[in-house]
Amino acid sequence: MKIDTRHYRVNQGDEVDLAKHPTSVDPVAQSKHDYKSILESHVARLSDQQQLLYATNRHAILLIFQAMDAAGKDGAIRHVMSGVNPQGCQVFSFKHPSTAELEHDFLWRTTRDLPSRGRIGIFNRSYYEEVLILRVHPELLTAEALGDPEDDDAKFWHQRYRSINDLERHLHSNGTRIVKFYLHLSKDEQRKRFLDRIDEPDKNWKFSTADIEERKYWHEYRKAYEACLSATSTSDAPWYIVPADDKDNTRLIVSQIVLDTLDSLKMHYPEVNTERQKELQAIRTGLIE
Repeated sequence: MKIDTRHYRVNQGDEVDLAKHPTSVDPVAQSKHDYKSILESHVARLSDQQQLLYATNRHAILLIFQAMDAAGKDGAIRHVMSGVNPQGCQVFSFKHPSTAELEHDFLWRTTRDLPSRGRIGIFNRSYYEEVLILRVHPELLTAEALGDPEDDDAKFWHQRYRSINDLERHLHSNGTRIVKFYLHLSKDEQRKRFLDRIDEPDKNWKFSTADIEERKYWHEYRKAYEACLSATSTSDAPWYIVPADDKDNTRLIVSQIVLDTLDSLKMHYPEVNTERQKELQAIRTGLIE
């Protein structure tokens, strides 16, 4: 069954209210076996499409993942991209910027890691942190020597959204297709996953007390995400709000969206002209003599 990914896309101009977007939907798969079968099919198709992407060498794909803590970004990336050739796919995670990075504009450090043509790049968090974390904690802007704007400083945030939109428009016009995922997790499901990280010894390493501190700002983050998704989902670089309370469902929806993006490129292996075919046949003859 093909997933209709249009249900999750934020159309350009939409005003996002996350309360109207479910964190859980009816399962795509009817059983665990069905889930594995569908995911394996998606992964195999992604592998084929990634080879085509590399062979045609006309486009790059940039996948951006943003979410609250414990929403399953790492797992989604690991499972969905498990069949893709590592030489054709790179994953970058962006945490607190270094001193050197703070000396540049806020898009500089991520721009260095954009995928080249023929490859898939994945940002696990991204330049969007600059309009999410910093909107919740504007005092961090002092490290960027840009002052400390108030939460209602609409002009400052509008300028940042415009910079992001301009960058993504430029990338699209030069062959990079950008798809952005917000994994939409409920506060109660986050609590359960935090408890799992405490109660299961092999998950203890995942737990950070900083996550609990950030949980206190749940509503502030929701507002920041709503403003961000509304301002930066465009026809060239859309956001998808993916229900994240069910990890299996999340992975199937994400993989279908990536497949739809690759399918939309209508790629074909480069055609070989008559002269080249004759050359290949001559080489073949020499090899079998």
